Parts: sequence; C-alpha cells; structure tokens
Amino acid sequence: MHDTFSQCKHAWLTELRKQKGWMEHAFSQVPDAKIHQRCLPGVNPPSVIITHVAGSMKSRFTDFLTTDGEKDWRNREAEFVIGNENREELRTRWEAGWSVAFVSIEALTESDVMRTVTIRAEPLNVAVAITRAIGHCAYHTGQMMLICRSLAGTDNWQWATIAPGKSAAFKDAMQEKFGKDSE
Repeated sequence: MHDTFSQCKHAWLTELRKQKGWMEHAFSQVPDAKIHQRCLPGVNPPSVIITHVAGSMKSRFTDFLTTDGEKDWRNREAEFVIGNENREELRTRWEAGWSVAFVSIEALTESDVMRTVTIRAEPLNVAVAITRAIGHCAYHTGQMMLICRSLAGTDNWQWATIAPGKSAAFKDAMQEKFGKDSE
C-alpha cells in the first residue's frame, strides 16, 4: 500500500500545482487595471477568484485532520466582494492559502488516508476531501482562464494548454518525448 499511497499523494500534489500554475498563468496576462473588472455582469473578476480559492484552500487545509474544513474565522461571503487590493497583495493572499494546502497534504501519512474529516459537518475520508478540493480548483481554473482571456484579449494570449490548431504538433512532441505509440 505504501507505494500506492505515495503515488496518490504525488498525483494530488501534481494536479493541485498544475491548477495553481494555470490560474497564475492566466492572471499574469491581465493588465493591473483589469484585475478587479468583470468581463460580464454577474461574472466574478480575477481578483475575486484569487481571493475565493485562496480562502477555500486556507480554510480546508488548516488543521485538516482535526477541524472542520469550513473554519469559523473564514468569511466566505466577503471573498466575493470586489476589493481594491493590488496584484502583490492578492499574490500574498494566494500563496498563503496554497501553502497551507501543500504543507498539509505533504505531511499526510499512509494511515491518514482513510481517516474521516469534515467539510461543513459532512464526513468525508481524506482521499475524497482532497479529490473534492482538486475538483473545486479545476472548476475555478476554467473560469479564470476564460475570464482572463476575455479581459486580456486574445490577440497576444499565451496558452497554458494546447493552443487552437496545435493539437497535431503537441501530439508529435509528446510522442517524440515519450516514444511512439505501438500501432
């Protein structure tokens, strides 16, 4: 089981780091003047998504194994109020939330994986709670990519994933890197 647990923990951390990186990549392309701007009425601006994801990660993973993931000190509703923080202040909040998550997951032991934790009083085993956090991040990553691209403009957009029209070149590069498929 130890090998399987190590692989699962590695997969969780790898996926969370990928989602974090994609959101940062998108956010970095938005001009400072637009980080608090909605692309459409009712759509959260990048700053709100940053604040919300950071708040969620900090709340969920602070004392992860021993306290409910929705902390009393968290004001989730305030995360959706458009603020006036500058990019560096948002980055500091962002890194603090993610740091708590990464430290907590890295500290997990094999015996922790089947323990029960709660989120808003709902009991979940550790593996399910982490998978849920990954899904939550992926949902917001998609939002962030689309919103930031609409605010930054598509003319100079730098794709974090496969750019339109580049699928074949990407497949060729991956086959070159990892070896041809056996067809």
